[in-house]
Amino acid sequence: MIRVLLVDDQHLIRAGLRMLCDAQPDLTVVGEADNGREAVNLAARLLPDVVVMDLRMPGVDGITATSRILAERPATRVLVLTTFGDDDHLYPALTAGACGFLLKDAPPADLLDGIRRAAAGDSPFSPEVLRRLVQRAVHARADAPRPAHGLTTRERDVLNLVAEGLSNTEIADRLHIGVTTVKTHITSLMTKTDSPNRVRLALWARGA
Repeated sequence: MIRVLLVDDQHLIRAGLRMLCDAQPDLTVVGEADNGREAVNLAARLLPDVVVMDLRMPGVDGITATSRILAERPATRVLVLTTFGDDDHLYPALTAGACGFLLKDAPPADLLDGIRRAAAGDSPFSPEVLRRLVQRAVHARADAPRPAHGLTTRERDVLNLVAEGLSNTEIADRLHIGVTTVKTHITSLMTKTDSPNRVRLALWARGA
């Protein structure tokens, strides 16, 4: 079971998300919070696998809460779910350590898929947000020389598939290696490219 903590200052939003998650056989909602301070406290006590995090809330906002939650328990996955997809919200959320960024107008199936992907170590993004991230990265790196970073042939194979958006399981199947081996390569790639998360790694690859 994937343990989910819902964080949103609107009760109706939380109620809808709970109903959606509780209808799934592999998801269980372990708690709800209507502000960032409560989210930090509940995350420390309930140990969720995934925190579905709103950004604009009274008191402690979602970006600050994300940073505090991950400082205490880095293994927690924070998936942003917000109405605001502009750069002023997107980049601070990524800097705080969010693993993904979905907009509230996303189809319910996309949200459920996003929670599962976040729990599995992937980085779910709304398509329009991901396109903007990639375009910005490509433009920023277009004229910059790319150092080799000492990547092995197998690491480059994994990197190319990460850039295509494949999950760890899909990469393992494509390259005929184990999922644990894929995770090891991705950890090495993040270190060598100074990428704090899978999204940054994919952007680094697409900007090459």
